[in-house]
Amino acid sequence: MVEFTLDPQLKADSLPLAELKLCTVRLMNDSNFPWLVMIPQIAGAEELIDLTPKDQHRLTDEIARVSKVLQAETGCDKLNVASLGNQVRQLHIHVIARFEGDAAWAGPIWGKMPARPYEKASACTLIERIAAALL
Repeated sequence: MVEFTLDPQLKADSLPLAELKLCTVRLMNDSNFPWLVMIPQIAGAEELIDLTPKDQHRLTDEIARVSKVLQAETGCDKLNVASLGNQVRQLHIHVIARFEGDAAWAGPIWGKMPARPYEKASACTLIERIAAALL
């Protein structure tokens, strides 16, 4: 049996935040946008259809849970939830807090500006707040 391993690109671009029943949740290391990524811990999963129906439902529940927490913690105007996978094939879901007037509003965030890594203290504070609300 193949074990789940986190894609190296996702690992390099994000910081660990929390472990849910299905997903590992990580903070994207880009302070331009409060942005979480959820990765179902299923070896070889690239598409939603690679999950069992039970895990598909669990994923939907976890997306809703993470989305509510991110919205509450940031006071965002809009949440963007997406699974693209064009650059990283491993199944992962982006949950992004958006604000009217942010640098990429009202378009997608990808390719608008270079990532601006968090300062360590700022990342730790945000991770602690979101993790506490999730767990």
